[in-house]
Amino acid sequence: MEFNPQIQLAGLLEWMAEQMHACHGKTAVIGISGGKDSSTVAALAVAAYGRENVLGVLMPDGVQPDIDYSQALVEHLDLPHTTINIHDAVQGVLNEMEKAGLTPSRQTKVNLPSRVRMATLYAVAQSVEGGIVINTSNLSEDWVGYCTIYGDSAGAFSPLGMYTTEEVIALGAELGLPERFLIKPPSDGLTGKTDEDNLGFTYHAVNEYIRKGEVDPAIKEQIDRKHKVSRFKFQTLPVYQNGLPIVLPEETDYYNPNKK
Repeated sequence: MEFNPQIQLAGLLEWMAEQMHACHGKTAVIGISGGKDSSTVAALAVAAYGRENVLGVLMPDGVQPDIDYSQALVEHLDLPHTTINIHDAVQGVLNEMEKAGLTPSRQTKVNLPSRVRMATLYAVAQSVEGGIVINTSNLSEDWVGYCTIYGDSAGAFSPLGMYTTEEVIALGAELGLPERFLIKPPSDGLTGKTDEDNLGFTYHAVNEYIRKGEVDPAIKEQIDRKHKVSRFKFQTLPVYQNGLPIVLPEETDYYNPNKK
């Protein structure tokens, strides 16, 4: 099936409006990196809710060389925005860990800024009228688990969660975003390496595998392994089913997974 961004946008924007209504929200709160995902979600939110109901949050970690992308994006969209530097918060946690005799691992240093950014987004959302944090992850990254649980994988709902990286770019282009925001390579924020450098394969390979089932056997093994070990990041929090009754009505299956 050929991807048609124009057709996709019609359904996606309607769905986003429904999700905001279901959350009883008013203001879409979005972390802005200036890359394809946050740029496209911001443009989608402007189209779905009106720019007056969108707040972009720029969250540099100290001096961040690529913050110019974020600033340029909010200027391009004429987006209400604020800047909150997370450096002191991140460094404060790391310093307190060391005082407690804990040596922060490399993974801690990579993932902590993402979690602090998400905590910041929720703090902002709870401080504006009807603030709802919108996730900016895409299908390609999520498929191989290239995200931080309780960090960039969080949010009230995910407009791009079923779109590959290439489809996100097509949606962004259809929304009129300049190419510079759609081709900025994402990085881990610590080593300067891109996602693809760290993964050892390209997102194009992931996309071809997801949509067509076509992939080099050696890469297939890597993708399958990463997909399998990262599924816990996307599951509802497991709850021990103790067999005791809950007699109150419940709209979801969370408290009664065996409900018919």
